[in-house]
Amino acid sequence: MLKKFTYTCLAFCGLGSFLVADELPKVGLKSNYQLVDYVKNRGEYGTFYGRIRSNTFHYEWEKESATHKNYLVTALGGSVVYKSPTFKNIDTTFGFYYSRAFFDDSKYPASTITKGKDTFSRFDNVNNGSKSMAVVGQAYLRFHLLKDTQLLVGRQFVESFYAKSNDSKMIPNTFDGVVLNTKIIPHTNTKIAYLVKQKLRDHTSAHSLLMYGDENSTSATNPQWSENDDGAMHKGLTYTALKEAGVSTEAPLVTGDFKNRSIKNLKLDFSFYYVPELLSQTMVEANYKLPFDGFSITPGVRYIKQFDDKAGKIGGAAYDGDPTGYKDKNSLDSQMLGLRVVTKYKNYKLNLAYTQVMDEADLITPWRGLSTAGYTHSMARSNWMANTKSYRAELQINQNKSGIYKDMFLQISYLHTDADEKKGFHDEDYYYIGCVQNIPIFQDLQYRIRFGYQDTEKKDSDGLDARFELNYLF
Repeated sequence: MLKKFTYTCLAFCGLGSFLVADELPKVGLKSNYQLVDYVKNRGEYGTFYGRIRSNTFHYEWEKESATHKNYLVTALGGSVVYKSPTFKNIDTTFGFYYSRAFFDDSKYPASTITKGKDTFSRFDNVNNGSKSMAVVGQAYLRFHLLKDTQLLVGRQFVESFYAKSNDSKMIPNTFDGVVLNTKIIPHTNTKIAYLVKQKLRDHTSAHSLLMYGDENSTSATNPQWSENDDGAMHKGLTYTALKEAGVSTEAPLVTGDFKNRSIKNLKLDFSFYYVPELLSQTMVEANYKLPFDGFSITPGVRYIKQFDDKAGKIGGAAYDGDPTGYKDKNSLDSQMLGLRVVTKYKNYKLNLAYTQVMDEADLITPWRGLSTAGYTHSMARSNWMANTKSYRAELQINQNKSGIYKDMFLQISYLHTDADEKKGFHDEDYYYIGCVQNIPIFQDLQYRIRFGYQDTEKKDSDGLDARFELNYLF
């Protein structure tokens, strides 16, 4: 099965090289899954754009067991988005999203589908047998205030350091709240968000931002899938634990991003998040570009500081609820340091990076903004565990910001994770290769092929993650 799947992907990968066209599509889709809207004039009645997509996930373990089962899941779906014209400095956006997963329940129970789980709702599947999701993903008003200042109110994508749409499966991660975008500070892009609800990619209803479901939050089967069950969610911050501590189970998330470009070749970024009574983080990053004749070298540094309020006492220092090996089991105070050097030459980009989470507590960022993104994150592999070091070498070819890849975008990386065995984790090597291309003669159609191989010291835990995706944008 895997060989046929691989050969099909590779054959498709070479197809676009022989085809040519130049018409600009309505929408572009960047390699990080963010959309680029090329419709500047919405007309008298607004404009619609849509997407038809399919996504196939195959995972094959080194050795199958009751909890490690090979699986194949395919999903079909899409979206339709309407953007109204601006009337008296106000416009609106509505987006409807759908996904239908196809897999054999008897062979692949929902609990064993890991990387492909976001093609359907596991919670709905175990409670009512559903394999489909139909949701309103966007529904917001945009107010054009001062020059270069906009206020967005409602359900929306939030693209910031800590919160992202991360639309890599079938339905994006969205938030309910208020977002302010402004350039009122010279040479600085500012984004402030006050978010009250989140709807993760595999959920059909909005849920708490920093609360893990349990038997007291719902009487349904598998209550842990009913609220925020993201991979980076702190599983000790349950409904019951928060209630007993007298802390709100519906605490909002406040985030802010400040991107300053006032000094030539220097990018300065500052971000923060704050969840009242529980937890907060700050991030500072600097990247300085050194231009040379025909190429450039950009060293960068990122520092994250996590501040505990009551979350550590309530849930402990470990995001999975097991405090074994942690120096202070009741504190979530922590830090992370990231270093990288990015070299660009023509259409080649080489990124050498290192990150270290200090031996204090795990980093908690369950809103799809990944702490190691751009440094040592590689497809499904990220790092937020205490006393963990990661090293990555990544090569990109033909990257661009247009979201239209006439030439195949290729990404290859090697990641080594030096984990803390005392905390129950294991060292790991992760190998990744992926490509993205718009079929030039039909460039509204884009394909993506990705392979990741996990080679870990944990017994029988090596595995191949293979993914094939098609996106038709209209």
